[in-house]
Amino acid sequence: MAEGRGGDVVSEFLSQNPHLENWVESLRGPCETNKQWHARREFVLRNMEVFPTIQPGIPSSSLDRLLSLSMVWANHVFLGCRYPQPVMDKINEMAEGITVTEAPVRKTRDEIMGKTKRPAVSAVEADYQNKKAKPNDTDVKAHVKSVGHPAASALKSGPPPGAPAEHQPFFNRLYKAVAWKLVSAGGFGPNLEHFEILRSCVESCKASLNCVFVPLKDIPDLPTGRTQKEGQVCELRCCTVYMGTGYGRDEVAARAMASKEALKVFQGQKVSVKVCRRRFRGRDVDDLALLDEQSRSQVFPPALSYPFQEDQ
Repeated sequence: MAEGRGGDVVSEFLSQNPHLENWVESLRGPCETNKQWHARREFVLRNMEVFPTIQPGIPSSSLDRLLSLSMVWANHVFLGCRYPQPVMDKINEMAEGITVTEAPVRKTRDEIMGKTKRPAVSAVEADYQNKKAKPNDTDVKAHVKSVGHPAASALKSGPPPGAPAEHQPFFNRLYKAVAWKLVSAGGFGPNLEHFEILRSCVESCKASLNCVFVPLKDIPDLPTGRTQKEGQVCELRCCTVYMGTGYGRDEVAARAMASKEALKVFQGQKVSVKVCRRRFRGRDVDDLALLDEQSRSQVFPPALSYPFQEDQ
């Protein structure tokens, strides 16, 4: 069973969508235990949006495929079954954010014989592991004390080639996690704990948020007419990708506003990681940003940090 907070989220979701409760219960297998069924039920409900042609109560090939994948995942988790690697990759991606407590732990023959090889680590996972070894928000806040102009040699030309494609799978998973979280919270609105929602979703995808704070008075080139000099500015990034900027009277308020702006991007049908031009310490640089699917001219606030900068 996906217990604890996961079970609470499913129960809350079904209470808000009572027309789904009887239908989804009809999908339970006759031999499934409560733990197995509650986990597979969460898998089905989380991934219905991946198959938009599914209509509760109406048989379809899309429903058959989703149910087959849910059974494959449950067999892997509870029975230790193995499938071709593309299938394993697919079900593991679909199961992001689902927590199964006290799941059986099984070893393959090679593991028992001590013949396993260390699995390859993707560039995104390696970046996350490096950050876990260093202070970061949500653990430690990074404070920028100066926004002076560095030497030209201090900046790289921008993100490495292929960076958007490399990061896109992670943000696809994050999009699903945020969508599910907002549904359980009753939808996006001004009274939510925006930072807590974003933080918990990012952490459920095994990553962390990075917050950078700068006093408002230290920001050059403020928009015309802005006379307020007190307060803080917060910039949010995840896996080096820019997500949002917020202003507030203190760090907590600025972080909440930045989180609210970041969550707005998730209101569309999808999110995309793209290279964009931003100002950083008086220079135009290429940066990675998370955008929605709407085609419009993007005007970004100046960057407070630049992860594609050579070590000083």
